[in-house]
Amino acid sequence: MLLATRSDAPAANNSALPPLAVLYFGDAAAPLVAELQRCYPQSELVQDDAGLTGLAQAVLATLQDPAAAHRVPLVLAGTAFQQKVWQALCRIPAGSTLSYSELATQLGQAKAVRAVASANGANEISLLVPCHRLIGKSGALTGYRWGLARKQALLALEAQASQRLRTSGA
Repeated sequence: MLLATRSDAPAANNSALPPLAVLYFGDAAAPLVAELQRCYPQSELVQDDAGLTGLAQAVLATLQDPAAAHRVPLVLAGTAFQQKVWQALCRIPAGSTLSYSELATQLGQAKAVRAVASANGANEISLLVPCHRLIGKSGALTGYRWGLARKQALLALEAQASQRLRTSGA
């Protein structure tokens, strides 16, 4: 997991955590750093593992309790349409999925399926802006930047966490 914040991002209100700008997944650090450098070529990257420990812990806590995602401050940098899509993604309940076309319809733009898919793919904050909750119209898992196996695992974790929270009455 690679986390990144931005030095130019405003501090989050009522949070001791810095706002999260990037959350990538992978099997090794080097490709994730290379992707970050590719996406932000003008930025100076500074590694600060100790300074991001609290943010990393908050992100990891969302795997056990997806509803905790709202506690992590985010920097959503994108067009107005992308932000609209990302906000809609955040409203999909953990453990649930929607098709790209269903989300486009919810946004009042039923013909904008490709635009929704493009905005979904431009999401830099995996997991907390849950792009993994979008699936194909047929119900099949479709592309995920971090691999379909990871997408399937995230959906399974969310379903388990949601079930656990429902049965415990939380």
